[in-house]
Amino acid sequence: MERWERHIQTPLLALAVVFGVAYAVPIVAPDADPWVHRLCTHVEWAVWAAFALDYLVRLALAPARWAFVRSHPLDLLAVILPMVQPLRLLRVVSTLLLVGRRARMAPQITLTTYVAGAVVGLMMFGSLAVLHVERDAPNGNIKTLGDAVWWSFTTMTTVGYGDHAPTTGLGRVLAVGLMLSGIALLGVVTANIAAWFISRFDRDDEVERRQTELLEALTAEVRALRAEVARLSPPPPPAESEAVPAPIAPRV
Repeated sequence: MERWERHIQTPLLALAVVFGVAYAVPIVAPDADPWVHRLCTHVEWAVWAAFALDYLVRLALAPARWAFVRSHPLDLLAVILPMVQPLRLLRVVSTLLLVGRRARMAPQITLTTYVAGAVVGLMMFGSLAVLHVERDAPNGNIKTLGDAVWWSFTTMTTVGYGDHAPTTGLGRVLAVGLMLSGIALLGVVTANIAAWFISRFDRDDEVERRQTELLEALTAEVRALRAEVARLSPPPPPAESEAVPAPIAPRV
């Protein structure tokens, strides 16, 4: 299973990029030809099917299948979710869950890269999803892609100026998801920065501690050498005043 995950990692991430393009084209260009919309829909389902096949293969290769299912609930939810109700938004959610799961498993992807990719991905899909939902709403004020991107940015950073806000139920669900995701990512970034500073301080303290120990050891060695030199050195010759005794006065 580890060999399968290692070989399938890059193709799945590439398929996720293809899914993003296929999801964005009908929303950005709603007046495109019908065959373009149909092609994008087929591509979305094909990418989801590839991730579902990956889950089934890993399930078949797992030594304990029930343990694998219990330890990967989000993967199972992402595979089943689009089958319950074939909405495009559910395919987006399932693909994001699967991509996030596989990206966290990639050892070559650092935490900073993962967080940056998660922010960009959530902003992109959040903007496209809310634009798709709110563009035709009677009282909606998110009508262009620029408005949607601005709304996603202010929502993920929990600023919420209020100049653009969703009016539909599904749009508000998207807003809640982006808020929670923004708070979670901000917490990850803050924890990562704090951990970096703590490790840096610990490293500096360790270096200072080692230098102090070396100085103490060097001082002890110098003292020992001085004592040894004093012990091995011959006694100094007596002084001249001590070698020639003073003359004794004669008695009268």
